[in-house]
Amino acid sequence: MRWNPILNAAMAAAYIGGLVQLMHYISSFRRDTPDTLIDGVGALSLFVFSAAVMGFLFFYRPATLLVEGRRPEALSYFLKMLATFGAITLLVVGAVIVLQ
Repeated sequence: MRWNPILNAAMAAAYIGGLVQLMHYISSFRRDTPDTLIDGVGALSLFVFSAAVMGFLFFYRPATLLVEGRRPEALSYFLKMLATFGAITLLVVGAVIVLQ
């Protein structure tokens, strides 16, 4: 499998975008319903699942490279991914500001 930090950052952004869409869809048809115990369980489960997904996308490959003793490559990979994700985040925030 070919690892690409830019693709990982884009997948993280797409995952977040998908979650936002899902949450918006769910809240659109549950407007006037009371909160239940299941809501809390669902929210915490989603949080744990998201932490696992983001942990894999952001840290699996750099950690693997570190264990293999390839520290400069691990650092470069992580910083490229972080910079790409930061750029995507800035573009999204900028677009939201401009469109409002």
